[in-house]
Amino acid sequence: MTREWTQADAARFVRAPSADDDKYSRGVVALRTGSAEYPGAAVLGVEAAWRAGAGYVRYLGGAPDAVLARRPETVAGDELGRTRVGAWVIGSGSDAAQRSAAESAALRQVLGGEAPVVVDAGALDLVEGAAAPLVLTPHDRELARLRDRLGADPVPDSAERRVAEAVQVARMLQAVVLRKGARTIIAAPDDEPLVVANGPAWLSTAGTGDVLAGVLGAVLAANPRAPRNEAAAAAAWLHGLAARIASGARGDAPGHPIVALDVAAALPRAIEELVTGTQSGTGRAESTGRP
Repeated sequence: MTREWTQADAARFVRAPSADDDKYSRGVVALRTGSAEYPGAAVLGVEAAWRAGAGYVRYLGGAPDAVLARRPETVAGDELGRTRVGAWVIGSGSDAAQRSAAESAALRQVLGGEAPVVVDAGALDLVEGAAAPLVLTPHDRELARLRDRLGADPVPDSAERRVAEAVQVARMLQAVVLRKGARTIIAAPDDEPLVVANGPAWLSTAGTGDVLAGVLGAVLAANPRAPRNEAAAAAAWLHGLAARIASGARGDAPGHPIVALDVAAALPRAIEELVTGTQSGTGRAESTGRP
């Protein structure tokens, strides 16, 4: 059994800041993402964390110049100092095969901490034995490689195979697994799997996974007491809604091609819709089901 995530569900995880909020209460996100070979992943994740409402974003990865050229409000550097991180994002735009011993040690230190960690792409090989609360974000091929690494038992072919495989890994690692796809599956070790399916087909383009990782970091940091699987589903829904807004795929309109930065740029309007319950600029009430 699965549960379809709705706009009303997602709306519980976003709010307009009050006069009592500051940059820390709105959520502190730290990213160790990107590399000299793939600086764009760092830029996209940082951009998305800011656009999804984070109050403070730290960047500790291998592409600080690219990040600061795009988002100069980001604090970049090798050390956190006294900053208390609400959520980490690691692995986007990196290659485990080319990772240095020093970088592996830094990532393991993050994974050994107390803050939730969004683990993407190039850091998925490090998750076994991690102490931190994890949200893993593999696509189908990455999940297959992770299952091989873990020695997971084969799952019989059926309509529910994608769900069953994600649940199996979630239980083996005691982590939340967000299996990306047209129907994104969010599996937790001891909860009903959630399904998010509001994104348009235009979302299947390079870099949108890096944007999703940044959104996940922002939503987790802003909701420290929420169940991780539900916060992850809310972030996936917000990401899908931003893609619909960016592509123009609303109602019966088929929409148009988009790039990953378009999705990040549409996040503020998507948040406005969730906060107000209306489509931005129309004043019409938005359905609480799938758009």
